[in-house]
Amino acid sequence: MAIERFPMNLEELKDHLDTLPTGPGVYLMRDGGGKVVYVGKAKELRARVRSYLRGGDGRPHVAFLMRQVADIETLVTSNEKEALILENNLIKQYKPRYNIRLKDDKSYLSIKVTAGDWPRILATRSIVKDGSRYFGPYASAIAVRETLEVIEKHFLLRSCTDYNFRNRDRPCLQYQIKRCPAPCVHPVDPEEYAGNLRQAVLFIEGKSADLLRQLRVRMRERADALEFEQAAKLRDRIRAVEKTLEKQRMVSHWGADQDIFGLYREGGFIEVQVIFVRQGKLTGNQAYSLEDHHFDDEAIVAALLTQFYQGSRFVPEEVLVPVDLEDREVHEEYLGERKGRRVTVHQPQRGEKHKLLEMAMNNARQGFNERHDQEREREKMLRELQQKLRLRRYPQRIECYDISMIQGTNAVGSRVSFFDGEPDKQNYRRYRVRTVSPETRGDDFAMMYEVIKRRFQRGLQETDLPDLMVVDGGKGQLQVALTALADLRVTDVDVVAMAKMRVTASPRLAEIERSEERLFLPYRSNPVVLRRNSNALFLLQRLRDEAHRFAITYHRSVRKRETLRSGLDGIPGVGPSRRKALLRRFGSMKRLRDASLEELLEVPSMSRSVAERILESFQGAE
Repeated sequence: MAIERFPMNLEELKDHLDTLPTGPGVYLMRDGGGKVVYVGKAKELRARVRSYLRGGDGRPHVAFLMRQVADIETLVTSNEKEALILENNLIKQYKPRYNIRLKDDKSYLSIKVTAGDWPRILATRSIVKDGSRYFGPYASAIAVRETLEVIEKHFLLRSCTDYNFRNRDRPCLQYQIKRCPAPCVHPVDPEEYAGNLRQAVLFIEGKSADLLRQLRVRMRERADALEFEQAAKLRDRIRAVEKTLEKQRMVSHWGADQDIFGLYREGGFIEVQVIFVRQGKLTGNQAYSLEDHHFDDEAIVAALLTQFYQGSRFVPEEVLVPVDLEDREVHEEYLGERKGRRVTVHQPQRGEKHKLLEMAMNNARQGFNERHDQEREREKMLRELQQKLRLRRYPQRIECYDISMIQGTNAVGSRVSFFDGEPDKQNYRRYRVRTVSPETRGDDFAMMYEVIKRRFQRGLQETDLPDLMVVDGGKGQLQVALTALADLRVTDVDVVAMAKMRVTASPRLAEIERSEERLFLPYRSNPVVLRRNSNALFLLQRLRDEAHRFAITYHRSVRKRETLRSGLDGIPGVGPSRRKALLRRFGSMKRLRDASLEELLEVPSMSRSVAERILESFQGAE
């Protein structure tokens, strides 16, 4: 790819338009501060830049963009396909405000087939280069779980983690209920296991005809060999596959692989639905929501096509789109190279394919309506919370804090964040409490003060503060939070403490009495009690429970590490890296104490002399 740069401001470009190349390329629009706000590609770079400088070519977003732009930088490429690839890379690099950018797939489930001698199949939200195979991502978590449930019941593959697999000395329950052959402890034929894995992969890929043909052949072979129990298992596997296939809707008879893009918009709000058809069957869909974009439908669909087929995503033989693309041939060439064979991109005008496109458009409209209905309900819930608690600000961003410890040891704090009534996990944080001394051991108030002060000190530096802060507890915790904010001179954050329901058991009463959840507000003696079925109360309970879960999970992790670390303190040659490796290998002090010299030597970077010192230390302690 040959690239030639022409960085000029707008005035220079007007005077030097004739010097720009007439071939394909990419242009970057920058604002007055030099930040890239838009990246575009052009078949003829000079003509495209001229259209921007002369007021536009009739497209509505041109005039809007030029009000934001101070200069344009152009990059020349050898052909249109290279311009398409370069445009996509620059969008990833600069993340321009006015370009269409799809969110990554981390919120969607994929199916992972692990590598190794005894692979397993599981659901995951992260894709890493570890030698595993990945299928998806899938928009429906329920469909993924159902698929894995069928595989677990009928394909006889292990489902345990690698750690449990390595350390198990007897079969687990899955073996007892005949869902796993227990290769962890029993001799299992690797070829038979690999065959089961291949069939499970065919099931995931939707290649039902090949799978059923293989299963029926194997069932007849087992029956002819008088292995009727094995033949019955294969019969049950066939029935499970056939039952799953009955739930799928046939949309064509020729068995094609297609992706259908549906688009719906109201003003600057855009909803995109992608429907997946594999071997003529509707297998799933994926939705994207885009906001505040002024581009025409063709520009949006072109940007979606480029970004959608990134990474390991499957490229079908045919892509149906709702508009006729000017650079359709370029997209076909780009996708064809990724697939290794010809890919067709077109807008159907009639027939069955047009009906599929209409279905995608209707799904996009329905998804738009449902999403905005949910947004209105969340806004209503937050408005109710603001009104009931008399908050100064609309609680768009809420944070909740909790402390977890056992008798003052391994004290940790947690912060969870909700944005627009939904978890914002990127802003979850964990804290190791640093200021615990013998005098403050077990002092929940001192620990809460430290966590809140550390969080808001950083928040002031980064201008990153919530609208509402919730602390788990009563009046004492509320006062601690107010003191921490006052010491930092933070005055524009609302604070509320949430006390759990109290249970009162009296021998004089036949029933147990339970008090309602109580909310303590600053400078108010009596707590606020929200209606039991209130949406606002449900939100706060969900927030509090999430903070509690997050804190306990971290506390258990810290306590586990500390338990192993304390048992290895003072042993020459056992430093932080070896302690970590031992923790990974054995998981607990009990397993480590029971380990033999050979098992210790299996730990990475472990020498014989250090392993012997570890064994001597444990024997001396006994």
